[in-house]
Amino acid sequence: MQLAGKTAFVTGAGSGIGRAATIAFTREGANVVAFDLSEAVHETAALAGGRTVALTGDVGDKASVDAAVARAVAEFGGLDVAFANAGVGGGMASFLDLTVDEWNAVLRVNLVGAFLTIQAAARAMVAAGTHGSIIATASVAGIRSGAGGMPYSASKAGVINMVTTAANQLANTGIRVNAVCPGLTETGMTKMWFDGARARGTEHKLGQLNPLKRAAGPEEIAEVALFLASDAASYVNGQAIAVDGGLSSSHPVVPGKMA
Repeated sequence: MQLAGKTAFVTGAGSGIGRAATIAFTREGANVVAFDLSEAVHETAALAGGRTVALTGDVGDKASVDAAVARAVAEFGGLDVAFANAGVGGGMASFLDLTVDEWNAVLRVNLVGAFLTIQAAARAMVAAGTHGSIIATASVAGIRSGAGGMPYSASKAGVINMVTTAANQLANTGIRVNAVCPGLTETGMTKMWFDGARARGTEHKLGQLNPLKRAAGPEEIAEVALFLASDAASYVNGQAIAVDGGLSSSHPVVPGKMA
């Protein structure tokens, strides 16, 4: 029970990594406020069981995020963990064809939404003197090119920088801020790629460029978030941890072939 007696706030909890994290946090004893724009967040709460509260709202809207964090504090008496996980893909339009509206739509959720979540959670923790843990979902796409479209990649690079900056600006508060950087993971965002590969009979090629030669399940990413949320990670701060099967450990080569 790594999170026994603690309260966690999870955004993007309606599916994928957010749903898996909600279930994992609850399994480990946490009270969880699960937040998502989709009504599917209520299904997540039902699957998680325990003391889980489902809320719908817009992660890119400050009032909505502030209200959700306030609900967590009011419902359970404080906030110990925040997982700023909500995100959108934004497609793969080329740089030359991107519109300002397409750019802004992705950054509003992925970067502004993460900022609002981290800020609201940090304010609640500082006010209560809580030595809490804040986690954000970034991506290997934020580390270097080749894992997503331009607005998505830029937004995730921004999340990585924001995490490192926030960790330092929150010095002496006891609050830790870290990010997970997933590689290819089967979620609602990547569903069309997985469905397409299965339809073509090429599912075995998914994740073929990493040393494990497979994609991840959302539960595998959630377990890393759980570690960062727990006291086991008490000296981990300001880090962006790649959870990508080893993809980002190498220059682009075919695994096992050096020529």
